[in-house]
Amino acid sequence: MVMGFCSTTFLFLVLSIAFSPTSVSSSPIQLSYSDHCASILPESTPTRPEFTTSRLTGFSAGYFTFGTTILDQNSSSLSSGFSNSLRFRTRSLHATQTKGVYKVEARLILSSDGTYYYGEDLDRWRPSFPRLEGFWSESSGKLCMVGVGFVSSNGTKLRLPAVLKLSNVKNSSYITDLVTGTLESLDSSDDSSSFDPISIFFIPVMNYKYSLSSSSTGCAVPETPSLRTDSMNSICSLLSSEQFELEYPHNCDPSRNCSPFGGNIGYLPQFISIRDVHCSEDEDKLHVMVKFQNNRYDYYRTFNPSTTLIAEGSWTGDRLCLVACRILTDGDSLADARIGDCSIGLSLTFPEILSIRNRSSVVGEIWSSKTVNETGFFGKIVFRSLRNRIPGIPGQRYEYTEIQRAGKLLLKKKPAEKKGETYPNGYPSDMQYDMSVRSSRHEMGWAYLQLITLGDKFNDPYVQHLNSMEESSVAVAIESRTMNVSYRITLTLNPDVKFGDIIPVSSNFSIVQTEVEISAEGIYDAKTGFLCMVGCRKLSSSHQTYSSDSMDCEILVNLQFPPLNSKNRRDIKGSMESTREKSDALYFEHLDLSAYSFYGARQSIWRMDFEVIMALISHTLSCVFVGLQIFYVKKHSKVLPSVSLLMLVVLTLGYMIPLVLNIEAFFLGSHDWQNGMLESRGWLKAHEVIVRVATMVVFLLQFRLLHLTWAAKLREGHPKGSWAAEKRVLYLALPSYIAGCLIALFFNRRNNEYGDAGSSYSFPDYQQHSIWGNLRSYAGLVLDGFLFPQILLNIFSSSTEKALSHSFYVGTTFVRLLPHTYDLYRAHNSAISVNGSYIYANPGADFYSTAWDVIIPCGGLLFCAIIFLQQRFGGRCIVPKRFRELETYEKIPAVSCESDS
Repeated sequence: MVMGFCSTTFLFLVLSIAFSPTSVSSSPIQLSYSDHCASILPESTPTRPEFTTSRLTGFSAGYFTFGTTILDQNSSSLSSGFSNSLRFRTRSLHATQTKGVYKVEARLILSSDGTYYYGEDLDRWRPSFPRLEGFWSESSGKLCMVGVGFVSSNGTKLRLPAVLKLSNVKNSSYITDLVTGTLESLDSSDDSSSFDPISIFFIPVMNYKYSLSSSSTGCAVPETPSLRTDSMNSICSLLSSEQFELEYPHNCDPSRNCSPFGGNIGYLPQFISIRDVHCSEDEDKLHVMVKFQNNRYDYYRTFNPSTTLIAEGSWTGDRLCLVACRILTDGDSLADARIGDCSIGLSLTFPEILSIRNRSSVVGEIWSSKTVNETGFFGKIVFRSLRNRIPGIPGQRYEYTEIQRAGKLLLKKKPAEKKGETYPNGYPSDMQYDMSVRSSRHEMGWAYLQLITLGDKFNDPYVQHLNSMEESSVAVAIESRTMNVSYRITLTLNPDVKFGDIIPVSSNFSIVQTEVEISAEGIYDAKTGFLCMVGCRKLSSSHQTYSSDSMDCEILVNLQFPPLNSKNRRDIKGSMESTREKSDALYFEHLDLSAYSFYGARQSIWRMDFEVIMALISHTLSCVFVGLQIFYVKKHSKVLPSVSLLMLVVLTLGYMIPLVLNIEAFFLGSHDWQNGMLESRGWLKAHEVIVRVATMVVFLLQFRLLHLTWAAKLREGHPKGSWAAEKRVLYLALPSYIAGCLIALFFNRRNNEYGDAGSSYSFPDYQQHSIWGNLRSYAGLVLDGFLFPQILLNIFSSSTEKALSHSFYVGTTFVRLLPHTYDLYRAHNSAISVNGSYIYANPGADFYSTAWDVIIPCGGLLFCAIIFLQQRFGGRCIVPKRFRELETYEKIPAVSCESDS
């Protein structure tokens, strides 16, 4: 009955909040088409539905400029951090009495991906027009529609009556065609939902006809062997998800002739991405959008016509040849956008051979067909894919060129072989990691080591085995014990960390980091677990041509993997160093690498299963002990006013806060990537849900006990004495809690400033030294001492009541102290832990260490003993005798005065 009442109340509150009415009325607004569109396209009577909407679905990419008020952006903000793309979807199409005129119903969404924006509600940046109605003329290409949209602003949903006007909407299109128009508000300018006209343009794809692909010139034969393929679909799917880095010639002038846009855009683009790829179904042709970017993270950001090309071309068997055109505009508006200057050529090939100096699986060129003296000419630009290998194009192979150097270094540095120890044998899940980076001056960062090849086989990053590797090949590699390997190492260095010739970016914000990519290859010895590699990195100058002279290959990388069968916790250790002289500009100091060996997670699975069982046992015991206390107070209702409200609030919050903070994990099962290997087995997510449910049950029972105590105190015949004692408890306990919190923050700051120089840096340590981590641990300490408010209440009220049942205060103390006993065992006997894999006795949720695991249980047992003595001999039995006599003496005059009166 208790459970039913609590669960019903909780569910009612959740549903009330979730489905509370909005501030906007649902009454429709009727808009007249004739009032706003008759001058563009007269209204006509519909006759029959068109069962196919293919006439009006040929819009590819759509973009808009921002209007003010509803978007809080002005129309010139083309360089902001939002994606100003839009989607137009035809819902229905009807023929009318006028030939070639159709009645259209459609949906328009001005989308903002919000990928790089975290400040406010993202719905605010997604105005939606779910139902626009109007007419379209196939012959003139004019389209006019009216409708009401919605946008959320500061929690209020605003209505946006608007008219959409488009031109050049035709049933066939060429590369030189663009659909342009405006979206205009129908509200008065003084209305809060009014917005300035939003200019729009689409790239049409309806019955697309290729007109420039056959005229491409300058598409030279590749200098190196390239792969041939007849699969046009594979090429299209690969290009649509790829980014490329640009490399400019030495002699270009950034202010004039480096890029297709000259110096007009104010910067020199560093990357390009190919978007909106459309392939011809009956011939090897395609048309695309080529977007130039200042950094690799601009992929989803605002569309800028000044740095975008529209291109079409064809695949010739071993290369893709394209002709590209600029998008021309007058000012910031897209309503007058047009295509012009189709003098730009692009080519793209798939090199057959990859190496440490050429890891790009896609290579291309961009050039101008104009002469040097013509306006708009620029030098030839080379672009290369960022990914080392793109699956789907078979035939690529890797050529090792630094193996001899690595072999000589391996003989000098590898440790002696130890009998009985086994090491990783070449499977990717055991050989690629996130690693911490530390220099002698404690400058820290991160490195991700991605396995590219093992022997002559490529590693598919999306599958945990080597691509096309047969079992026999694995057996041969294991038998040989020495394997050629290649890696891609991505260094992410913290601000102000110098690395060779790279100048760190200075900023007031700590999130600005330096990223360095290193290609490495070498030899792995499976007998000793030692990996020795030679690394190469591209020099930082953005104006150098890609060649052997523009790379620093004097880098040595060593890694020592711990044994698979090790019983003790051992991490992966390694180093990265420059073999150059210290006076060399490219020299960098010695870096230490370290990481958890995640193949230890195999041994952690048993531990995590055990921790799930421990968590369920603890929550079950908590349910039993709280339930026994509820039955106890129902049987002895006189003791309820003597129970500390603050104690029950602390316990209730202890179960409620984890439920609130983990609501996403409870319903969505979101976890960090390091748990993906374990969650793929399917058991971790299910068990976590069971633990959350058990926590919910304990919370409801604890809340019921709190409710009973509160109600009893309100019904008490002499409430002043009880509430006065409660206030005195609060006045003493609250400052004590705050003081403890400040002490925790002080030690957090001290640890961050004067961290132990001798300890290796690791991600879990960093989490525990964060402010939030210390506050969370301190909250766990408060829960461990949950009896503290009850002890104070017994003292202030001089209570002789047995307010708490022995099963409740002893049992709950046992449940709180059991994790510390287990942590002592785990610290000395457990397998290596996967970061974030703690189900029970999470180090981030309490103070866990050898010292704390002894101090906290001793404190908990002391509190239990005090409660036992207080309930047997009186609340002040632990107070010195003279203070007890003083309190008694102070009460006598009050009694005598009442008798005299």
